[in-house]
Amino acid sequence: MSPPECSSAPATESLTSTEAPARTAPATEVAPWRTPLELTLLGAIWGASFMFMRIAATDFGPFPLVDMRLTFGALVLTPFLWRARAQFTGVLWLRIAGIAMMNATVPLTLFAWAAERAPAGIGAISNGMTVMFTALVAFAFFGERIGARRLIGLVTGFVGVAILASGRTAGVSVAPAALAGTAASLCYGIGINLVRRYLTPYPPAAIAAAALTSGALVLAPLAVWTWPHHPVPNASWVSALLLGVLCTGFAFVLYYRLVARIGAPRTSTVTYLIPLFGVIWAWLLLGEPLTITMASAGALILAGVALSQQRAPPA
Repeated sequence: MSPPECSSAPATESLTSTEAPARTAPATEVAPWRTPLELTLLGAIWGASFMFMRIAATDFGPFPLVDMRLTFGALVLTPFLWRARAQFTGVLWLRIAGIAMMNATVPLTLFAWAAERAPAGIGAISNGMTVMFTALVAFAFFGERIGARRLIGLVTGFVGVAILASGRTAGVSVAPAALAGTAASLCYGIGINLVRRYLTPYPPAAIAAAALTSGALVLAPLAVWTWPHHPVPNASWVSALLLGVLCTGFAFVLYYRLVARIGAPRTSTVTYLIPLFGVIWAWLLLGEPLTITMASAGALILAGVALSQQRAPPA
């Protein structure tokens, strides 16, 4: 969940994530540097998730890695779910489980699959399409106006994906990984719209915890079936733990605290930081190159994100 892994508001890897209410809690006095610092920290954490997937995906495989991520993240968020447990009926759990497939289980598995086959930066850049897919799904299925600027943003973003898919790493095409990341972003776009319409009356952190729990349970049989038979290096175990605890559990806590303080639209600006940090971490710590193709595609996708954030004028 981009997060993330991000949504349009939020955009994440996720925001591999649920949509928080747009309203803002009463303002509290905080130091003026705190909000920019926390937004940067959140972008750095969600950007790092692609690096951790790149490290661990080859050793674990997509299903075990994502199931561990969902499980560890759910454990961190369990207190929020426990506090709101009286609101969670059987029908609500079924609804959450269905939406979690589009908003967590499937996209995270696609990103993990892509991480086996291409540099971490490919997934991080393609994740930026979440914002645009969220607007496109809202237009196509829920009747929201898209506006000329958003339309231009969508076209610009798709051109960026086409450029990204044309790249090669060590002579091997990255197109399958780029398309998997784009498909994951489309899943996020669908999931975010479903959350907006069916889950917003409930506490968002509790919904996130329930979605992670549901996703982990659904994926568990496949994770057990494909569990690696070879010894897994310590680096991959640490990466899997950090994916769940830091990039999913802690990141959601930080995200919802920011939404409560400054509102969802301002918090969604973290979308611009995730591809940047995803590429930087992979370059600094994994030695992955930043190619001209990746830079050009990233610039176009971020430009598309900027345009798609513009609201359509009232009808």
